[in-house]
Amino acid sequence: MRLLFLAVLRRHTGNAITAQRVRDHLEAAGHVCILKDALDFESPSEISSFIKAESLEAAMALHLYRGGRLLPGHGIPFGIIFGGTDLNEDVKQGEKNKVMGKVLEEARFAVAFTESMKETAQRQWKYRKQDRSHWLSHARSWHRGAQKADPHAKDKIYVQSQGIATVPSTTFNWNTFLQRSEINQSADNLHVFLLICGLREVKDPLYLVDAFSEWHREEPNVYMVIVGPEVDPVFTREVKAKVKRTAGVRLIGEMAQEDLHAVVKNCFAVVNSSVSEGMSAAILEAMDLEVPVLARNIPGNAAVVKHGVTGLLFSSPQKLQLNLEVFHTSIRKKTEQNKNPEKKINCKLIGC
Repeated sequence: MRLLFLAVLRRHTGNAITAQRVRDHLEAAGHVCILKDALDFESPSEISSFIKAESLEAAMALHLYRGGRLLPGHGIPFGIIFGGTDLNEDVKQGEKNKVMGKVLEEARFAVAFTESMKETAQRQWKYRKQDRSHWLSHARSWHRGAQKADPHAKDKIYVQSQGIATVPSTTFNWNTFLQRSEINQSADNLHVFLLICGLREVKDPLYLVDAFSEWHREEPNVYMVIVGPEVDPVFTREVKAKVKRTAGVRLIGEMAQEDLHAVVKNCFAVVNSSVSEGMSAAILEAMDLEVPVLARNIPGNAAVVKHGVTGLLFSSPQKLQLNLEVFHTSIRKKTEQNKNPEKKINCKLIGC
């Protein structure tokens, strides 16, 4: 089957990596999958022309709004994959919410990465669009206890967790990375906490900056390094200005995926401070590389990280700060949580 797959493909972002993995899976199953950046199309008519020119038989989109809004009305079946932005941000905007509901109604199927994402979608888009005669019949019989209209999202959303693969570069040099990060200390006794994200407000990269800077002043071998592409130019300037005047915090631009995996493998722990997530690829990759995870306690992260078992969840910089020093000295000894989930972190030690 010849498939169109739409996604926002900013380089070195989680969305782009996820889309490429889905494409590779579909092609391994024998399909022809043409992956295109949704931002390259300005209107549904451009999509229609592309579908005809490429003789496409079906379509998919990563994100109900960003990609999915371009797919209805072309006469080919399509499915969508929910993104965190769909369910945590775009649903709050009336017009986007309305558009996404129409897309979901026409979609043959939808995929959510977690049960919580599925439940959120079902709450948001609950009932089928009814024709007037059906609605009147429903209204007349309501007082007799007639059954409510079926949720139009209920039977078409399937939960499928992300599949990830990590391939750290074999030529990567950790000392060179430290020099690039302007960390002029021996790697032997260095503890780097890595935050991987595109620089935009929803990722909230400045959330933990002051907490880590305070810890760095007490323990100069502790650093927080933020790695990721400059997605929002205005917010990027704010981040750069803050990091420049903050001790113990460094900012590195986007990196090739293999090099980034090598950085993760060498760091002390991966940190996630996002305001919202669908399913963080950075967290999954850290777990795959057997690196500890510290994640902000939001639904998307809590669906992946089991507190005290596969990582630590925190609700504020202050709460994390209280636990960081104990984490620093005990987590390596107390758990191999990503390698063996049956071994638990001692929550009494870390103040869970």
